[in-house]
Amino acid sequence: LRESIHAAFLYHAIKAGMDMGIVNAGAMPIYSDIPQPMCQYVEEVVLNESKDGEHVERLLKFAEEEKERKEAGGGEVAKTNKLEWREKPIQERLTYSLIKGISEFVDEDTEEARQMIKSPLQVIEGPLMAGMNEVGDLFGAGKMFLPQVIKSARVMKKAVAYLIPYLEKEKEEVRAAREAAGLPPEDDKPKGTVLMATVKGDVHDIGKNIVAVVLGCNNYKVVDIGVMCPCDKILNAAIENKADIIGLSGLITPSLDEMVFVAQEMERRGMKQPIMIGGATTSKMHTAVKIMPKYSGFAIHVLDASRAVGVVSTLLNDSARDEYIEDVREQYDEMKEEHYASLQERKFLTLDKARGLKLNVDFKAAVPPAPKMCGVKTYKNFDLKELVPYIDWNPFFAVWQLRGKYPNRGYPKIFDDATVGTEAKKLHNDAVALMNEFIKDKTLEARAVVGIFPANSVGDDIEVYTDEKRSTTAGTFYTLRQQEEREDANYLALSDFVAPKESGAKDYVGAFAVSCGFGSDELCEKYKKENNDYNVIMTEAIADRLAEAFAELIHAKMRTELWAYAPDESMSPEDMLKVKYQGIRPAPGYPTQPDHTEKPTMWKLLDAEKNVGIKLTDSHAMLPAASVSALVFANPCAQYFQVGRVCKDQVCDYANRKGMTQAEVEKWMGPYLAYDPDA
Repeated sequence: LRESIHAAFLYHAIKAGMDMGIVNAGAMPIYSDIPQPMCQYVEEVVLNESKDGEHVERLLKFAEEEKERKEAGGGEVAKTNKLEWREKPIQERLTYSLIKGISEFVDEDTEEARQMIKSPLQVIEGPLMAGMNEVGDLFGAGKMFLPQVIKSARVMKKAVAYLIPYLEKEKEEVRAAREAAGLPPEDDKPKGTVLMATVKGDVHDIGKNIVAVVLGCNNYKVVDIGVMCPCDKILNAAIENKADIIGLSGLITPSLDEMVFVAQEMERRGMKQPIMIGGATTSKMHTAVKIMPKYSGFAIHVLDASRAVGVVSTLLNDSARDEYIEDVREQYDEMKEEHYASLQERKFLTLDKARGLKLNVDFKAAVPPAPKMCGVKTYKNFDLKELVPYIDWNPFFAVWQLRGKYPNRGYPKIFDDATVGTEAKKLHNDAVALMNEFIKDKTLEARAVVGIFPANSVGDDIEVYTDEKRSTTAGTFYTLRQQEEREDANYLALSDFVAPKESGAKDYVGAFAVSCGFGSDELCEKYKKENNDYNVIMTEAIADRLAEAFAELIHAKMRTELWAYAPDESMSPEDMLKVKYQGIRPAPGYPTQPDHTEKPTMWKLLDAEKNVGIKLTDSHAMLPAASVSALVFANPCAQYFQVGRVCKDQVCDYANRKGMTQAEVEKWMGPYLAYDPDA
């Protein structure tokens, strides 16, 4: 089969202009000798086109049959009826469909169950929930993986959607009957209600969407009120929906402070619902140190979707809840004590002493050449096909909670992992197929804005000039310096990588903002209407990967073409992902410059919103969500580093330089403070 794929590829590639290749001619069949239906299956996959779009699954099925035939010694394989499960009782058929994620027969099976049971609600609470309970058990035991669970949810939603007209009719009949009998309306209550929200200023919801689907699969009612939700909206929705638990999500560091504010407001209002905290920048430590002390209710950090069901079920279990809360409180109290003890033990340099140990660079020898392009350049409707080679697939598998074990942790070795390899390969195939649809149909758009500007450092700041005269400042980037004692000789700030103004050397700084999220919201809405959570999450994950790939490609263009400080660079995308190039591209909000308030200066210099439509929220998250931005430093001495925690002397100095109050800086820099601002 492999040789046939090679032969079909060469047949079409040579016709398209390929004139050189290295092949094992002795093992290569002649294209016209490939038997049917193998030739058709292979050709559909090579050309990535078929009438029904099922060509990958068709070839995989054929390959499996060929393997069985080979294992049988080349003879005929005993025919097994692939639809044998269709002859089983209705409960087993529905369970099989849910576990396998097969939606093809779900409408007819749901109707058969409705005819037998009569009540559509009992169909959901009976055979459908029995099947989903089995899915939940398999997931909890590690025998099913997140992508399979999301597919199961897609089948469940399709079945429920089929039953909705019958449910509405039944509800109306029950309401009328109770009214005629003088009885009050029934209060339908699911297993429990969880309100989910991404907090104010934050736009990322892929993890929240996954948790919502997994909880829904376990018969919890999930009310998802979306992204950028102000505190009042969250709390009012919790009261209105009689939420048992509130889930708060966020990706960027300012969201941590917003979560603390929500907890404080819940305390002020006298609310007692447990709070679940989740998202990329959240942590058990932040929840223990910053959120739990502000709320007399209960707050817990939930690492990922696989833990969410256990947490919710325990919190809603009257016999287990109190002991569980007590155990978590005890653990968090210990963590809080350890946190403050570690701050006392850590040693820091004063800001003046740290500045005295800055990185000293010979800028006469190390200043990069003047850029070929100075100013701003935009890209719109950039060809997504060009981004594909630059995709780093490892974070994609992390989103879906598929983790290989050593030595098969990373892509593509994860496909060889004994536990998750098969599912990882299926997931990747699905992603590539959907991504190819987006590329073909142009439903996602990639845009970028790039700028290179004259710049020099002044102390810990970087002045950006309007032109080469360097007399008028267009903006200033304020950087932070390491203060925690370390074995390294130097205490770094980003300004160290730019020539000082007094040196007389002409230096530059770059910036860019890219997005592959234009069209993503529309696609997600379409899939939501189709009850296709799998494609909703897949679309968000693909858009994120493409945006990161675009950042990689744009940075390469800056190094070799626009700034051209490394014009002869010849590097594979794999080596780029290993950061083997000259220069760095740190982003505000990340360890090298952890302050998100530096982003507006970038946006002003790039005119990013006007040029390409990428906006900043109140918390300086980027819209669309699948966006990446960065500053670009070209000097060979530039390196990534972690600022780490900063002391009060630097916070005060930084606030003065930026024209902010100390309290404002402390709010934005909360997780990076070496002291407790409330003490």
